[in-house]
Amino acid sequence: MSYPPTTGRAAPPPAPAAPPRTAWAEGLDRARAAATTEPGRLRVIGAVLAALVIAFGAVTAWQVSDRQTAADAVAERSQPLSADAAQIYRSLADADTTATGGFLAGGQEPPQVRQRFVRDIDTASKLLVRAAANTEGSSSARDEIQKINQLLPVYTGLIDSARANNRQGLPLGGAYLRYANDTMRDKLLPAAGRLYQAETARLGEDYEDAEAWPWVAIATGLVALGALGWAQRREFQRTNRVLSRGLLTATAASTVVMLWLVVGHAVASTQLSDSNDHGAKSLQVLNEARIDSLRARADENLTLVARGAVVVDEDGANKGKDAYEVSYGSRMSALVGKASGDRPSDGSLLDKARALADDDEGREPVEKAGGRVHEWQVRHKAARAADDGGDYKTALTKVIGAEGSTGESFDAVDSQLAKALDHEQREFQQAADDGRGAFTAMALGAGVLAVLGAAGAVLGIGRRLSEYR
Repeated sequence: MSYPPTTGRAAPPPAPAAPPRTAWAEGLDRARAAATTEPGRLRVIGAVLAALVIAFGAVTAWQVSDRQTAADAVAERSQPLSADAAQIYRSLADADTTATGGFLAGGQEPPQVRQRFVRDIDTASKLLVRAAANTEGSSSARDEIQKINQLLPVYTGLIDSARANNRQGLPLGGAYLRYANDTMRDKLLPAAGRLYQAETARLGEDYEDAEAWPWVAIATGLVALGALGWAQRREFQRTNRVLSRGLLTATAASTVVMLWLVVGHAVASTQLSDSNDHGAKSLQVLNEARIDSLRARADENLTLVARGAVVVDEDGANKGKDAYEVSYGSRMSALVGKASGDRPSDGSLLDKARALADDDEGREPVEKAGGRVHEWQVRHKAARAADDGGDYKTALTKVIGAEGSTGESFDAVDSQLAKALDHEQREFQQAADDGRGAFTAMALGAGVLAVLGAAGAVLGIGRRLSEYR
């Protein structure tokens, strides 16, 4: 018996067994295999269509909700806060104007003047409390509110000292009044102005957020509609069926959401834009005009209080002139420009306010205010002529007298501007409410229609799948 010769080498080890496949890998393989068949492809198409329709509804609801929140903020928070900040500024300026007018009346200050001053300070204090409670996330606004709260007692203390000295006939009262006025002009009013600017800037941001087009939702909707159209065309090419009720339902639901989104947002954006252009912007210009008229009146009064003791010391054309009279001219120039008649110059505050008013009810008080400003300027020139001629008593009567005085003209201007502000506030509120109303139920409707559309897509594909069973 013979044996094969041996070589002396060991047999090679057996190859290692392949690791067991995971359930995930096997599932993917089965999915790939199923996708090569028509039923498998239909299942994939149905799942993708349902996902796209649901995604369209979800993104639409998300973006619409964001814009509705911003629109609500415009109407309920940022614009009211901006209006409160403007009212704080006006109340402070009016308090200063009232204090100077009361000082000119002599030691026996009329009770109504004192009451108006106290009312202005109380109004500013209450609005500061409300602004502090509602100013969220704005450190600059909080800083300005704190600064005003710290300075307001200092200012009122100086006014009380001026009033007490004036009752005793002491010249020191005028110095206290000028110091109080400097505190108001150099510290309080600038802080109030910065607060107003901060709140107005937030109003602008809310407008931008509310009016921004929901491009992500629109793009998602176009993709979903395109996929639904492709699926129906594919079915027609393979089966010659013109319509699939399920897919048609999904397409109709998605189309309704798209139209609702585009048309509803366009309406909301138009109304919000109108509330901004003919409401918020009008209010801003009218507030500036009213504040300038208040400060011009305070300057006019202080010109008689100081009697030339305060002059412009900066180099320029006005150096050496009465500082308060120069400031009065600057305020009037901003208010009506260099106009010599009843109509304000182009670009002046009253001209802008008239242009922004979109109806006769808004334009009429602005035009009347312009006429009374012209009357005020004529009377002011007469008062200055009397004062410069040494007739202080006549000048005083022409400034604070009951009839035919600049004070009478100022009161008429202030009344007309207040009337215009009330009208524009109503116009703003109506347009803002209409704008945010266009978003009503859009987010919920988009969600409901998306679910309906996804169900239609699944049922439409399921109808085709049943043919393979």
